[in-house]
Amino acid sequence: MASNDFAEAVKELVADKGISEELVLKTIEMALLAAYKKKFGTTSNAETFIDLDNHTVKIYSKKVIVDKVKDPTFEISIEEAKKYHPEAEIGDELLIEVKPEDFGRIAAQTAKQVVRQRLREIEKDVVYNEYKQREGEMIVGYYQRERGGNIYVNLGRAEGILPKSQQSPREHYKLGDRIKALLLEVKKDPKGPQIILSRSHPEFVKKIFELEVPEIADGTIVIKNIVRDPGYRTKVAVYSPRDEVDPVGACVGLKGIRIQAIVGELEGEKIDIVKWDPDIKKYITNAMNPVKIQRIIITDEEKKEALIVVPESQLSIAIGRQGQNIKLVSKLVGWKLDVITEKELEQSEYAEYARKTVEELFSGGESTGEEEEIVTLKDIPGIDEETLNVLEKANLINIEDIIDKSVDELASIEGMDHEKARNLVKILSENVEIVEEEVVQEEEGVAVEESEDEEVEYYQCPNCGAKITEDMDRCPS
Repeated sequence: MASNDFAEAVKELVADKGISEELVLKTIEMALLAAYKKKFGTTSNAETFIDLDNHTVKIYSKKVIVDKVKDPTFEISIEEAKKYHPEAEIGDELLIEVKPEDFGRIAAQTAKQVVRQRLREIEKDVVYNEYKQREGEMIVGYYQRERGGNIYVNLGRAEGILPKSQQSPREHYKLGDRIKALLLEVKKDPKGPQIILSRSHPEFVKKIFELEVPEIADGTIVIKNIVRDPGYRTKVAVYSPRDEVDPVGACVGLKGIRIQAIVGELEGEKIDIVKWDPDIKKYITNAMNPVKIQRIIITDEEKKEALIVVPESQLSIAIGRQGQNIKLVSKLVGWKLDVITEKELEQSEYAEYARKTVEELFSGGESTGEEEEIVTLKDIPGIDEETLNVLEKANLINIEDIIDKSVDELASIEGMDHEKARNLVKILSENVEIVEEEVVQEEEGVAVEESEDEEVEYYQCPNCGAKITEDMDRCPS
């Protein structure tokens, strides 16, 4: 094991394995000490020197200069010492270089084994540390082989494992196929680091969205939550702190180009993009779209439980295949949700609860048995404080002040925009019932006027339009 061989080995390891030169030289130092011990039975008088300039490591034997040598491992005669240093004297300590070729065949073999074993350990540590730092990142590799349902992926310097549990049932691969996956976890193992990949984890979908939607990558749009039934359906809740940004539209992209790219990466898995809302009822409504919801009843706010009431025709859509839709919506919003029809509600234990809730909603608190008329906008639940303040500044306080206004008219009010205007109109339509005091029905020239007392049938004079009742024989005018 010549010193120049060590230098070449160091250069090769540094270049090919990515191991730092310092670690390689430390390994060679350990090997030389192991060989020294094999040769002399001890390392107590061995000293090493690392030469970074020449990429070598030297080892020396420290010996005491004596007149008569008793232990050649630790002592050297004065005559022999003067060959190394002419001014040597008895009692001095002398460092004598021990060259690798002086160790003998067995000691040299020991050194080689130490180098190989230690370098393998270092290489494992280097790979482990490199990929450990990349946990949670997107990584690309190539299909190598499959064993027991697990797919082994060539990542270049290492091999990744895509377990069966982390695969999508839609996906199938062949040798050499490019695989993009989430680097889920890196574990230490005696055989080397285990690099676990995933294509079924919700975080994988998030990374795909970050790649395809720049607004998500730069923080303009925030992904609030992602839930998946891998291979079948994913629901993504998005939100933007900027009012002028439509988070759902941005994720879909012009003519759906962005969402198509994401669906393509997921091999055709369906994706629902939902607008997140701090109002849980609105959030649930958004998450259930396109299901038409009749009402949402909060049965236990503390436990986060609610009932979603839908028309009979919408029940199967709301629940989904094997309950998939309602399960995903429940996970997305973080509430335990049940779907029932109005008829089922009437027959359930919540029927009385629902009735009282409606009464309290319009009575402002406790039910008195008499409905109180809602007059001011503040009496209507669901209108946020900011909108109320904007309307009040515009001197619009009562319902009658805005009930006939269109979305465009409301949006033109200072401080309002089209989204707030649409929400306001929706809230009014859900909570305010317009009662007509007089209903006139015309049929074949006969009109019926409804009064508090009775219905009075009358005719209209063809000349002046005056009312002619049955007890009158001619026009009063």
